[in-house]
Amino acid sequence: MNGTSMDPGMGWSRRAALSRVALGFGALAASAMLGEHGLAGGMGAGPGPASALAPRPPRFRARARRVIFLFMHGGPSHVDTFDYKPLLERDSGKPLPFAKPRVQFAQTGNLRRSPWGFRRHGECGLWVSELFPNVGSCADELCVLKAVHGTNEAHGGALLKLHTGSESQVRPSMGAWISYGLGTENANLPSFITINPTLGHGGVANWSNAFLPAEHQGTRIGGGVPVEKATIENLSPSWGREVQRAQLDLLGAAQREHMERVGPDPALSARIESFELAFRMQAEAPEILGLQGETEATRRLYGLDEPRTASFARQCLLARRFSERGVRFVQVTHGYWDQHSDLTRDHGRLASEVDRPIAALLRDLRVRGLLDETLVIWGGEFGRTPTVQGTDGRDHHPHAFTMWMAGGGVLGGMSHGATDDYGFYPVEGGVHVHDLHATILALMGIDHEELTYRHAGRDFRLTDVAGDVVRAVMKG
Repeated sequence: MNGTSMDPGMGWSRRAALSRVALGFGALAASAMLGEHGLAGGMGAGPGPASALAPRPPRFRARARRVIFLFMHGGPSHVDTFDYKPLLERDSGKPLPFAKPRVQFAQTGNLRRSPWGFRRHGECGLWVSELFPNVGSCADELCVLKAVHGTNEAHGGALLKLHTGSESQVRPSMGAWISYGLGTENANLPSFITINPTLGHGGVANWSNAFLPAEHQGTRIGGGVPVEKATIENLSPSWGREVQRAQLDLLGAAQREHMERVGPDPALSARIESFELAFRMQAEAPEILGLQGETEATRRLYGLDEPRTASFARQCLLARRFSERGVRFVQVTHGYWDQHSDLTRDHGRLASEVDRPIAALLRDLRVRGLLDETLVIWGGEFGRTPTVQGTDGRDHHPHAFTMWMAGGGVLGGMSHGATDDYGFYPVEGGVHVHDLHATILALMGIDHEELTYRHAGRDFRLTDVAGDVVRAVMKG
């Protein structure tokens, strides 16, 4: 049977339905959400536009309703940002007084002090590097996790671990799991958006739905293009809305006939549901992307008026705009924080690009009454060694690094956990990546052990078979 034939006894085949009826769907904004990865093994998706993304209640009391993840691609140095180590300054140039890990990404030399000073900020007295003066002014909002640790020395594996919980297997991303568990609060928008994602080091796998229904894959905005030019692909239709609506109705009728004759087809249902979402997005997404309605004061607050900060300012402002309209999980990506050399120059440049926009996002969410229900997360896939690489660099370091959270039910103005005197290993309150994921889900009202999906004969979850909720950082 060729791709355009029909079987009189079976109704329209999936291929026939899509090829005959959806000829005009190149005009819809579906390609950003649908791909071969998005349909791989899709099980359990029900028919109808509201079935998979309809909002669902949390398992227990949720402290946060949405997440904004500020991902610093490449691995910012914890000992140069939020993990102050006076002894590292004192002993700079000396050998590390204990053994380095058996497996290292590359060889490093002696201890190396931070090129930047630290000072206390806020009523809590949190130590923050002079790289982040604006974020430091928000210290009383921050919950700093100083002993996060993973398992992979390489960017690709570490990114996948942070985003999906697995460094070697194709698994759904954190945003996809939250979408699957809670749905969206706005039927006209996706539940998971990623802005300017990296196309390397795992690429689409870092925002993929994997074997979850296709509706839960992250919708990509940009990536590989300047942020001011980033948009959702194919968002501007070449067909009128009446024509598109007629196409969708005809395709839906064909789907129902197909289901009556041969039974449910989860992959087809997921694809048609994504077409419906793409159609609805055309009414709301362009206004959000265009930043309409933002005052000049808000634009200046984020740094849209300065060339150095304008790019990341736009990402953070878009994150707030999508988040306040009901998108469950928004990720913004900045990089490349991978300074094997020229640490002083490049960490300084990168921090100056994000410091003002991040502080603006926190303040803006607070003023709008959104911070308490929005969990903001900052961090990279790992940290960097306290020992020097070359003359002005630091190597990859997954053994201990810093992330912070704000809003969304976490205790502000506090540090959790500690590393040794030089920031090499956790010595107190270690938080594995699985623990981080379990805690994020708990803040959203989800039990990480109960959020499972049956695939290939076993139940999968974001935290695999591990993970403990870090309750010490959560408000009562």
